[in-house]
Amino acid sequence: MKVDRATRSAVIVIVIALACLLAAIPVSAAHRPSPDRKTIVVQDKFGGQIFGYDIDRNGTEGILSEASFLPDGNLVIATETFDQKTGKILKVVQKKTETQDNFVTLGVVGSHIGLTQTQHVTGGFVSRRTYAVLNPLDGNQVTGKWTPPLHDKKQLFEDVEADQGTPNVAVMASSFNCCSRMVFGSDVEANTFGPIIHLTDDIFTEGVPPLLAFDSKTNQAVLAQAQGAPFTIPEIALADLAGGTVNEFPGLGFGFVNGLAVDSATGMACTTTETDNSAEFYNLKKESGFLVELPVIGKYSGGLVAADPVNKLFLITHPVPGGPGQIHIYDEKGNLLNSLTGFAMGPAGAYLAINPNTRTGFLQAPGNNQNLSALQSFAY
Repeated sequence: MKVDRATRSAVIVIVIALACLLAAIPVSAAHRPSPDRKTIVVQDKFGGQIFGYDIDRNGTEGILSEASFLPDGNLVIATETFDQKTGKILKVVQKKTETQDNFVTLGVVGSHIGLTQTQHVTGGFVSRRTYAVLNPLDGNQVTGKWTPPLHDKKQLFEDVEADQGTPNVAVMASSFNCCSRMVFGSDVEANTFGPIIHLTDDIFTEGVPPLLAFDSKTNQAVLAQAQGAPFTIPEIALADLAGGTVNEFPGLGFGFVNGLAVDSATGMACTTTETDNSAEFYNLKKESGFLVELPVIGKYSGGLVAADPVNKLFLITHPVPGGPGQIHIYDEKGNLLNSLTGFAMGPAGAYLAINPNTRTGFLQAPGNNQNLSALQSFAY
């Protein structure tokens, strides 16, 4: 995932002057992107701000949601599917006009299942959230509902993380009243849910929300965060989504955790931290890890992380505020293999939607309206 994509009730239009250009900085010829892979741009149908996107790692399609202002101040909102190879919008599967509601793409989960959220807005605030399933994604239509056991008046949905190709997901939510946070598992296709596990450590319940990942092999929610930045050391938590137990161990680096991803096949996790220019690699079973320094591109911290379980890689965004950022490619031993540059990803980076089978991915980019209304492809 990912940032909290489900708490916004209004659209913030971000104007970015830089165009997104793709180039590679090769470290070795073996990891240089193929020259015949052209950059693909996915321009959303209505030119609005994109709220969530993902691609099917074992398929040919992707999904995104957008919201665009109308002259009267209301919105036109839509969820659309697109072709990974051409960038063409295939179908508008959800649409509302003259509304203050919002659609959010939560991701592709299970086997080829698209998952979206509708934020229903009343009086300028989100009053209710509902969830739609596209099963399969390439059917290009809503086929059912997902109904997580959350009370809209008391609890806030925060994140859902999946390991595509496996049925379950990890879900994180919090209470409106300070300070309570919970995780639970779900089979989205079956619309079933595991026990709700309440986190008790203040590191995960107060202040900045933890980041969430899912280890499908152990059926664990993996959480990481630090409080009292800049010099606090992160904590890593492993929540057994079946048994309900939570085990913690101290992490590495300093400051808030910016990115987290897990390769379920190997049990390796990777994080980035805010204060130091580093990435941290963990063996979750051994509860130990090591730290590597990221390339210095202006003393900025690493951003989000994506795991490529096919090629045993971690992709790390390295944003530069007001300038083009980079994507670093590391193997799971912490070796830097390549750095891609030329991405206008903003100060917080961008969600990395990757397809390990084709070694390609997408991240958010300025579109026709220069307001993050497009996706840009890259090869790694």
